[in-house]
Amino acid sequence: MLDATTRSGGTATATPQAAATELTVATDLVVGPEITVAAPAVPTAAPVVPTAVRAEPASRFLRALLSPWSRLSLLVVLLAAAASSVFLFDPQRLLADGWPPQLGGAAAAVAFAVAYGLCTLAFVPRPLLNLAAGAVFGSQLGLGTALVGTVLGAGAAFGLGRVLGQDALRPLLRARWLKAADGQLSRHGFRSMMVARLFPGVPFWAANYCAAVSRMGWLPFLAATALGSIPNTAAYAVAGARASSPTSPAFLIAMALITVPALVGTVVAWRKRHHLRGRRGPLDTATEA
Repeated sequence: MLDATTRSGGTATATPQAAATELTVATDLVVGPEITVAAPAVPTAAPVVPTAVRAEPASRFLRALLSPWSRLSLLVVLLAAAASSVFLFDPQRLLADGWPPQLGGAAAAVAFAVAYGLCTLAFVPRPLLNLAAGAVFGSQLGLGTALVGTVLGAGAAFGLGRVLGQDALRPLLRARWLKAADGQLSRHGFRSMMVARLFPGVPFWAANYCAAVSRMGWLPFLAATALGSIPNTAAYAVAGARASSPTSPAFLIAMALITVPALVGTVVAWRKRHHLRGRRGPLDTATEA
């Protein structure tokens, strides 16, 4: 029992339960304001956008940029620009003045070979380049320089066609004769390319890009290009080197080696054309009709 004095001076008796209640209330009054502290307002963070959602437009643009038709369009633009550059660069200067005039010896041969390869990409005729190689460097060095330039130009065209054009053009090989040509190049790459290089009836650039669209390997393509281009390139190089004496036996033999394969190639192409016409199916005939 606890004693407490009232205002009137009397004595009041408080029970333990009442005392405990008063003590709890007093504690709440004293301690409560110190413990109950309002938490500072935390600013709400902006919603986090998933990385996949943010990268989706960029990935779409990249896929469109690397699509087969976009790459084919780039190839067409590059080839058109290369062909247009022929009007700015006069190939006849190679025969008239030689190129480059400030270099000599091996450096001039290397520079000429690189220029030769670039000129083939710009659709400059190879006979003109071969004549220039013979006229500038002579028969032997001109032949070597022209062959190196031929392989460089063919390899560059094959690489461009394989990377930029193959995926877009292969689904278009639906005609019977296109499938036959593709199968021939894919299964018998070395032999087919050797024939295309030996006979001048097939344009150099056309053989390069047709081989690139097919499944021909790099090694058969480059090896057949190097070996098959020797006779024709040698004939033109000798003709260019002996152009100042057109009645010499070397010049006459070179001209014969140029003319005879051209005639043979024309005859073979003519017969193959009739052979392909004879193998057309009813679907091809109906399509033409």
